[in-house]
Amino acid sequence: MNMFAYLTGSLIAVLAGFVLDLIFGDPSTPLHPICLIGNLIAKLEKGIRPFCRADVNADAGSALGTASRADADEGEASAAESHRGCRSELAGGVLMAVLVIVISTGIPALLLFLCYHIYYWLGVAVEAVMCFFLFAVKSLKKESMNVKRALETDGLEAGRKAVARIVGRDTQALSETGVVKAAVETVAENFSDGVFAPMLYMMIGGGVLGFFYKSINTMDSMVGYKNEKYLYFGRFAAKLDDVVNYIPARLAALVFILTAPLTGLDGKNAWKIWRRDRRNHASPNSAQTESAAAGALHVQLAGDAYYFGKLYKKPFIGDDDRPIKREDIARVNRLMVAASVLSLAVLGVAKAVLLWVMAGAFA
Repeated sequence: MNMFAYLTGSLIAVLAGFVLDLIFGDPSTPLHPICLIGNLIAKLEKGIRPFCRADVNADAGSALGTASRADADEGEASAAESHRGCRSELAGGVLMAVLVIVISTGIPALLLFLCYHIYYWLGVAVEAVMCFFLFAVKSLKKESMNVKRALETDGLEAGRKAVARIVGRDTQALSETGVVKAAVETVAENFSDGVFAPMLYMMIGGGVLGFFYKSINTMDSMVGYKNEKYLYFGRFAAKLDDVVNYIPARLAALVFILTAPLTGLDGKNAWKIWRRDRRNHASPNSAQTESAAAGALHVQLAGDAYYFGKLYKKPFIGDDDRPIKREDIARVNRLMVAASVLSLAVLGVAKAVLLWVMAGAFA
């Protein structure tokens, strides 16, 4: 089988996978490939961590110059041990990331290689199922709309529980405005790494490159925290996630801006707020689609939030032109679905044209 045939098959697979996702949504099963990748990450972390030096607090060395020489020597030794612990955790995190990527990408690659060589359409079918598992359009809409329905039918406490399923922040004390804002932010941000970025990578390299991306993205969601446990061990995975999402996040924001007028939202203001607030986040990518959505909706997103009981100060994204309402969850979902379809159409046509040019060149 030549490269042209495989690329054609991968295009069909991505289109079919997207349609399957719209129909069935993301299946909830422990055998889901992303769950399996998550289990792999957890097992590798458990296996690698014992070989990393325990991080030692170097505060004992902070009194150098005022403490006794013995205390200073002890502080220097503690600081050196802490430094070695940091380096070993960094190395352990790099090892884990490499193993996760190789395994998560290698298995799909081998499976597709065998299937395509057994029977071409078997390969296309298997790759379509792979692509189906990597999209999250319907599940993202379903889970966020569950928040809206919970607020409308069962009240604030039910809304808090519903939104807790899709956000990482503490939700126990959120007001209704906070619940709605969290749901809107989740849809906006996850359009990038749950829909557009996987789609872009799959259009380029099929299901194999899609799994390459999702392995990195899943690692970031599990170990990419800047807390005591993962500050060093998860740093490589977090930085790698920033790299693979850098271009997709910005393209996804532009798609939001272009799609906004098609869904009755303000594309001009989406452009304005994106240009102004796209860097209002510690992550270089997270505020890209959030700022475009905030501008399109004329609402203010982000701001301070609690994670694991600790307050994190964050800048606002967007202008407080009007209070955010429950209906904004439905509005941002219409934007997300329309942007997903537009992205598929544009990227699909671009790849089809490339294949047409390739076919003419090699005819």
